[in-house]
Amino acid sequence: MPSVTVGRSLGALAVQFGCGLRGDPDIEVSSVAGLGGGDSSLGFVASPAYREQLRATKLAAVIVDGQLAADCPVAVLVHANPHATFARIAALLHPLPPAEPGIHPTAVVHPSAQVDASAEIAAFAVIGANAVIGPRCRIAAQCIVGADVTVGADTRLHERVTVCSAVRIGSRCILHPGAVIGSDGFGNAGDGGQWVKVPQLGSVRIGDDVEIGANTTIDRGALGDTIIEDGVRLDNQIQIAHNVVIGAHTAIAACTGIAGSTRIGRRCMIGGGTGIGGQLAIGDDIVIAGFGMVTRSLDKPGMYSSVMPVEEARLWRRLVGRFKRLDVLAGRVRKLEAVNAITATGQDDDN
Repeated sequence: MPSVTVGRSLGALAVQFGCGLRGDPDIEVSSVAGLGGGDSSLGFVASPAYREQLRATKLAAVIVDGQLAADCPVAVLVHANPHATFARIAALLHPLPPAEPGIHPTAVVHPSAQVDASAEIAAFAVIGANAVIGPRCRIAAQCIVGADVTVGADTRLHERVTVCSAVRIGSRCILHPGAVIGSDGFGNAGDGGQWVKVPQLGSVRIGDDVEIGANTTIDRGALGDTIIEDGVRLDNQIQIAHNVVIGAHTAIAACTGIAGSTRIGRRCMIGGGTGIGGQLAIGDDIVIAGFGMVTRSLDKPGMYSSVMPVEEARLWRRLVGRFKRLDVLAGRVRKLEAVNAITATGQDDDN
C-alpha cells in the first residue's frame, strides 16, 4: 500500500505543478480523496456533471479548470487538466514504499545473476542465470525472473509475476500480480490433421514507464520480438500474441485480445473486451470502443466501434432473423434494379 507523506501547502503545490491558486497558500493537504472527503484532503473535478457535489464539498481544496472554479466553496488549484494534475499530486502525497535493499533468505538467486545493491528481492522469489536487476528495483514475493532477463532501474514486479528468459524490461515499469511476460506464442503448423509446434525463438522488449495489469500475458516473438513501447498502459487480463508491436503511450483496457503480428500505433485507446485480428496495422491516435471486433487494418485517426448494444431477447431474435435474410433481400433489390435499368449508387454501403 502507498505510504503518506508529510502535508504539502497549496502554495508549494501550485508552484510545483503550474497551477493557479484561489485561497490561502498556507493551507496544507496530506492526502487525496473524493468530493466527500475530509478537511485535510485534496480532490479534483474534471466534469461539469459533478458541479452540485463540488458546491457541497468540505475538502481542504479541489483541483478544477477555470470554468468550475467559481462553483467551489473551498480553496482551488486551477489547471487546464485537473485529472492529470490530481494524479501527479496524488503520487506525491501517496508514494509507493521504496525498495528495501537486500535479498530475502528464502529467495533463490543464481550465482551469475547481477542484482544491484539497492534492489529488493522478496521472499521465495527466483532470479535466473545471468539476469540483471537494476537499481532500486523491487521484485516481490514469489516472482520468477528467468535467465538472461534485464530489469531496468526503479521497476517493480508485484507478487507472482513471471518473466521468462531473455525478456528486456525498461525503467520505472510496474507489473501487477500474476502478469506473465515472454511465454511461448501460439505457434503451430498444420500437418495432415495434426499440429507441429513452431519454436518461439524471439523475446519481449518492454520500454520505459510501462504499466502491465494483473494476469496480463505478453507472448514472446516467434522469430523477432514482441515490442511494447514507452509509456504504454495495459489493463488486467489482456492477451498479446507473438510479434505484436504496441506504440508508445497507447492504453488498452481489460480482456482485450490481440492476435499475432499486429502493429498498433501510438496514443491509441482500445476499450475493454476488444478483439483484434492478426497481421493488421492500426495507425496512431485511433480509438476503438469497448467490445469492438477489428478484422481489417485502420489507418485514419478517429473513433471506431462495431458492437450492437444489448436488446430485449425477443427483439434481438427478430433482428438476427432479419440479418440472416439480408442477402436474399439484396438479391431481390438487384433484380429489380436490373429490370428497371436502375444503376446502384452504393450510397447505402458507404453509410
